[in-house]
Amino acid sequence: MKNLILKSVTSMVLALVLMQGAFAQSVVDGGGAVVLPIEAQACNLPSAPPAIPEAPSKEDLLKAQKNVKTFQADMVVYRDCINKDVDSEELTDGNRAAISEAHNYSVDMEERVAEMFNEAVRAYKANLANS
Repeated sequence: MKNLILKSVTSMVLALVLMQGAFAQSVVDGGGAVVLPIEAQACNLPSAPPAIPEAPSKEDLLKAQKNVKTFQADMVVYRDCINKDVDSEELTDGNRAAISEAHNYSVDMEERVAEMFNEAVRAYKANLANS
Protein backbone atom coordinates (compact mmCIF):
# COMPACT_ATOMS: atom_id res chain seq x y z
CA MET A 1 0.00 0.00 0.00
CA LYS A 2 2.88 2.36 0.80
CA ASN A 3 4.31 1.81 -2.67
CA LEU A 4 0.87 2.39 -4.18
CA ILE A 5 0.53 5.69 -2.33
CA LEU A 6 4.04 6.77 -3.33
CA LYS A 7 3.34 5.88 -6.97
CA SER A 8 0.04 7.77 -6.84
CA VAL A 9 1.67 10.90 -5.43
CA THR A 10 4.46 10.67 -8.00
CA SER A 11 1.88 10.25 -10.75
CA MET A 12 -0.01 13.32 -9.54
CA VAL A 13 3.13 15.46 -9.64
CA LEU A 14 4.09 14.16 -13.09
CA ALA A 15 0.56 14.76 -14.37
CA LEU A 16 0.67 18.35 -13.13
CA VAL A 17 3.96 19.00 -14.92
CA LEU A 18 2.62 17.47 -18.13
CA MET A 19 -0.70 19.27 -17.73
CA GLN A 20 0.98 22.67 -17.49
CA GLY A 21 2.92 21.91 -20.66
CA ALA A 22 -0.32 20.89 -22.33
CA PHE A 23 -1.93 24.22 -21.41
CA ALA A 24 0.49 26.04 -23.68
CA GLN A 25 -0.13 23.59 -26.52
CA SER A 26 -3.91 23.34 -26.34
CA VAL A 27 -6.20 25.51 -28.40
CA VAL A 28 -9.82 26.41 -27.70
CA ASP A 29 -12.51 26.53 -30.39
CA GLY A 30 -11.92 30.21 -31.04
CA GLY A 31 -8.24 29.56 -31.81
CA GLY A 32 -6.79 30.95 -28.57
CA ALA A 33 -4.05 29.13 -26.66
CA VAL A 34 -5.04 27.52 -23.36
CA VAL A 35 -2.59 29.18 -20.98
CA LEU A 36 -2.94 29.96 -17.29
CA PRO A 37 -2.80 33.71 -16.67
CA ILE A 38 0.44 34.89 -15.05
CA GLU A 39 -1.33 35.55 -11.73
CA ALA A 40 -2.73 32.01 -11.66
CA GLN A 41 0.67 30.54 -12.55
CA ALA A 42 2.00 32.08 -9.32
CA CYS A 43 -0.53 30.13 -7.22
CA ASN A 44 1.00 27.33 -5.17
CA LEU A 45 -0.52 23.89 -5.81
CA PRO A 46 -0.09 22.05 -2.50
CA SER A 47 1.88 18.82 -2.36
CA ALA A 48 0.02 15.69 -1.35
CA PRO A 49 0.40 14.74 2.32
CA PRO A 50 3.05 12.19 3.35
CA ALA A 51 2.35 8.52 2.73
CA ILE A 52 0.49 6.55 5.38
CA PRO A 53 2.10 3.31 6.59
CA GLU A 54 0.79 0.10 5.02
CA ALA A 55 -0.44 -1.21 8.38
CA PRO A 56 -1.35 2.07 10.10
CA SER A 57 -1.76 2.47 13.83
CA LYS A 58 -4.43 4.70 15.36
CA GLU A 59 -1.76 7.37 15.85
CA ASP A 60 -0.77 7.09 12.16
CA LEU A 61 -4.39 7.64 11.16
CA LEU A 62 -4.83 10.62 13.47
CA LYS A 63 -1.67 12.21 12.07
CA ALA A 64 -2.78 11.41 8.50
CA GLN A 65 -6.21 12.88 9.19
CA LYS A 66 -4.61 16.12 10.35
CA ASN A 67 -2.38 16.16 7.24
CA VAL A 68 -5.35 15.55 4.94
CA LYS A 69 -7.35 18.36 6.57
CA THR A 70 -4.39 20.73 6.16
CA PHE A 71 -4.03 19.63 2.52
CA GLN A 72 -7.73 20.24 1.90
CA ALA A 73 -7.51 23.72 3.44
CA ASP A 74 -4.45 24.47 1.29
CA MET A 75 -6.41 23.32 -1.78
CA VAL A 76 -9.16 25.83 -0.97
CA VAL A 77 -6.53 28.58 -0.87
CA TYR A 78 -5.08 27.35 -4.20
CA ARG A 79 -8.47 27.28 -5.91
CA ASP A 80 -9.34 30.73 -4.55
CA CYS A 81 -6.03 31.96 -5.98
CA ILE A 82 -6.44 30.49 -9.47
CA ASN A 83 -10.10 31.53 -9.67
CA LYS A 84 -9.51 35.06 -8.37
CA ASP A 85 -9.74 36.81 -11.74
CA VAL A 86 -11.75 34.21 -13.69
CA ASP A 87 -14.45 36.79 -14.49
CA SER A 88 -11.99 39.43 -15.68
CA GLU A 89 -12.73 40.82 -19.12
CA GLU A 90 -8.98 40.74 -19.83
CA LEU A 91 -8.90 36.93 -19.84
CA THR A 92 -9.23 34.98 -23.06
CA ASP A 93 -11.38 31.89 -23.48
CA GLY A 94 -8.09 29.96 -23.41
CA ASN A 95 -7.19 31.50 -20.06
CA ARG A 96 -10.58 30.51 -18.66
CA ALA A 97 -10.20 26.96 -20.03
CA ALA A 98 -6.77 26.68 -18.39
CA ILE A 99 -8.14 27.91 -15.07
CA SER A 100 -10.96 25.39 -15.32
CA GLU A 101 -8.51 22.56 -16.07
CA ALA A 102 -6.27 23.56 -13.14
CA HIS A 103 -9.30 23.78 -10.86
CA ASN A 104 -10.58 20.36 -11.95
CA TYR A 105 -7.12 18.83 -11.57
CA SER A 106 -6.91 20.11 -7.98
CA VAL A 107 -10.31 18.60 -7.19
CA ASP A 108 -9.23 15.26 -8.70
CA MET A 109 -6.02 15.38 -6.67
CA GLU A 110 -7.96 16.09 -3.49
CA GLU A 111 -10.29 13.16 -4.20
CA ARG A 112 -7.32 10.80 -4.74
CA VAL A 113 -5.77 11.89 -1.43
CA ALA A 114 -9.09 11.34 0.35
CA GLU A 115 -9.38 7.87 -1.20
CA MET A 116 -5.85 6.98 -0.05
CA PHE A 117 -6.81 8.04 3.47
CA ASN A 118 -10.00 5.96 3.28
CA GLU A 119 -7.97 2.95 2.15
CA ALA A 120 -5.71 3.39 5.17
CA VAL A 121 -8.75 3.52 7.46
CA ARG A 122 -10.08 0.32 5.89
CA ALA A 123 -6.67 -1.33 6.36
CA TYR A 124 -6.65 -0.25 10.02
CA LYS A 125 -10.14 -1.66 10.58
CA ALA A 126 -9.20 -4.91 8.83
CA ASN A 127 -6.15 -5.25 11.09
CA LEU A 128 -8.36 -4.72 14.16
CA ALA A 129 -10.83 -7.33 12.95
CA ASN A 130 -8.01 -9.84 12.40
CA SER A 131 -6.45 -9.23 15.80
